[in-house]
Amino acid sequence: MARGDKSKYTDKQKRQAEHIEESYEERGASKDEAERRAWATVNAAHGGGEKPGGGGYGKPENKAPYKRGSKKGGKASKKGSSKKVGTKKAASKKGGSKKGSSKKGGSKKGGAKKGGSKKRR
Repeated sequence: MARGDKSKYTDKQKRQAEHIEESYEERGASKDEAERRAWATVNAAHGGGEKPGGGGYGKPENKAPYKRGSKKGGKASKKGSSKKVGTKKAASKKGGSKKGSSKKGGSKKGGAKKGGSKKRR
C-alpha cells in the first residue's frame, strides 16, 4: 500500500476525517494542513485503517483524540480562561493569607534564633 492510500479506511473513517478537516478549515487552517490534522486525528482514534490489512483492524476505537480539541478550545477561549483564572486567584488568596500568617509567626521565631546565634559569633 502506497503512502497516502486510503483504501484500508472504512467509509465511517473517511467521513470523520472529512468533517474534522472542514472544522479545521473553518478555524483558519490551510486545506493541506487541515487534511493532515484530520487524518492524524482519525489515526490516533482508530490506529489506522480498520479494513483487513489496515493497522487498526480489530482494535476498539479510542475517543480521547476527539475530546482533546474541545478541551484545548475551552482553555484558549477568553470566556473560559477568565472564569478559571478568577476562581484560582480567589482560592490562592484565601489559602495564601491563612498560610502566610502561620508562616510569618514561625519565621520570626526561627529568624530570632538564627539572628541570635550570628550575634554571638
